[in-house]
Amino acid sequence: MNSTMDGMNLIQQAQRHHLVVRELGEEIDLEISHGDDDPSFASTPLIGSGSTREPSSEEPEEPKELTMDSQLPSEDQDLSKMQPAKRKKKVVKRWRDEWADTYKWAYVDVKEGTARILCSVCREYGRKHRRNPYGNEGSRNMQMSALEEHNNSLLHKEALRLQMASKDKIVADKPIHVKAAVMSKTAGSIIEAALKRDPNEIEFIQSVQEVVHALDRVIAKNSNYVNVIERLIEPERMVLFRVPWMDDRGETHVNRGFRVQFNQALGPCRGGMRFHPSMNLSVAKFLGVEQTFKNALSPYKLGGAAGGSDFDPKGKSDNEVMRFCQSFMNEIYRYLGPEKDLPSEEMGVGTREMGYLFGQYRRLAGHFQGSFSGPRIFWSGSSLRTEATGYGLVFFAQLILADMNKELKGLRCAVSGSGKIALHVLEKLIAYGAHPITVSDSKGYLVDEDGFDYMKISFLRDIKAQQRSLRDYSKTYARSKYYDEAKPWNEGCDVAFPCAFQNEIDQSDAMNLVNSGCRILVEGSNMPCTSEAIEVLRKANVLIAPAMAAGAGGVVAGELELNHECNLMNWSPEDFESKLQEAMKQIYQRALKAANDFGYQKESPEALVHGSVISSFLAIAQAMTDQGCV
Repeated sequence: MNSTMDGMNLIQQAQRHHLVVRELGEEIDLEISHGDDDPSFASTPLIGSGSTREPSSEEPEEPKELTMDSQLPSEDQDLSKMQPAKRKKKVVKRWRDEWADTYKWAYVDVKEGTARILCSVCREYGRKHRRNPYGNEGSRNMQMSALEEHNNSLLHKEALRLQMASKDKIVADKPIHVKAAVMSKTAGSIIEAALKRDPNEIEFIQSVQEVVHALDRVIAKNSNYVNVIERLIEPERMVLFRVPWMDDRGETHVNRGFRVQFNQALGPCRGGMRFHPSMNLSVAKFLGVEQTFKNALSPYKLGGAAGGSDFDPKGKSDNEVMRFCQSFMNEIYRYLGPEKDLPSEEMGVGTREMGYLFGQYRRLAGHFQGSFSGPRIFWSGSSLRTEATGYGLVFFAQLILADMNKELKGLRCAVSGSGKIALHVLEKLIAYGAHPITVSDSKGYLVDEDGFDYMKISFLRDIKAQQRSLRDYSKTYARSKYYDEAKPWNEGCDVAFPCAFQNEIDQSDAMNLVNSGCRILVEGSNMPCTSEAIEVLRKANVLIAPAMAAGAGGVVAGELELNHECNLMNWSPEDFESKLQEAMKQIYQRALKAANDFGYQKESPEALVHGSVISSFLAIAQAMTDQGCV
């Protein structure tokens, strides 16, 4: 009798969910569909633990159809009528509440003609080789177990981390783009191995994913490169240390310091030093990846490195910054030198910080051999390196337009950021006759429909030097407007120059850019676009100039200084710009040639992105192969 009752319970669950039942004793294939007490359940995202409507005991029961491959005895059918309907609904309700509370990313929708439990992050319902894709088969326990399995899967975790990186909320109608899903099996396995090794490093995994995606055709052509890539994406050396320092009140503080020497196969390392509260090992590694490929694409044989600290120089006195820089250098100096690694400016590190860092390095090293890349404050005169990155971005944009038989003159340009790179981009855009209309800071963005000129740029520099808000600009220039908590990408423009921060352009921003008429995006900051944003831009045929190519101007200028190819006291800015333009042209042509060699047409929005990665990788891979297992 007990076995008969168990069979009836299974039948009632099947009736409750419109299931197809074969025979008692066999496994039931659950096909989740609309529940009777909540008809909208199949299309409602299970986000949050909102209450489910309690079905009234007075509501009439709708007759349900039950298809069976074998007929049950009439005795069993009579027993099924003895079970109270209200009890069944309570069981289902508890089940759904458990879903909503535990699996906030799960929702039900129809896919391939069948109602499935889907993941709102990945927009997938299970790996096809799984018997139990997210609970569409088996008992309740089996379904919950399958949901748990997906919740802990690498695919879901990768998508979730990329979503967190772009600061998007988990919503069913805005899924995270996972490039690994469209990669070859080999490329996808490289990503999965990196994710398994560094599961919490969001920015680093994203940068590795973009590199491996660009190299998919290279791997398909020569599978021997898989081993090289696996070694390349693991840094040669990572240094993490504490930095104790004392403020002006005598209180002690501790920050973390980082230096990642990512790859030295081509030569000694060069790379930025960033002081910002968001700095961590993942960011240092991601910047190291970008710098390695950027340096390999430049005319010089250089390795890549990056580092910095979560120290925030804003609001600190000169003495506090000096004490911090000296403490920082006390630990890191042994890894630096002209033939080892020379740091350069990055976010939060300018002339003042580089001067303090070099001064302490000179004291500890006991010699005055070389200098750190950056404004040379040790001699009279000033370096052109700060201008070089911003100017190089504009030179690169001009090269792209020249191939289209167009020019920058008269084009509306949207620029984000208001630091050294962004302001030098404005300068050179004005020189080319373009019409730059925006800059931004951490609180919002400023738009001036009249366009910026040299006097306005000088005023912007004064505002930044005094650590004031860009809002003050609109008090002087009435036709300008400052928008709080907004980005400049919904302003009509022909060319965009993101020069602020990584992942500053998300999917919605990319859509705004496309709708505003943008046709070219020149990356000034490293990895400014999320994976979803890149996909939107690609589908809209917006040509992307990657930072590793367009932003290489600073690398070129730094090596010109270090190699003493120019004496900046006697060399005119025109001569320097001519040298920089020639270097940017070489980089542009190398990227296009590599793209063409692997089947990417010049007009393709992916040509420069993939070509830059491919050209850099082939140079590094050749060096690593020649040097053996390094």
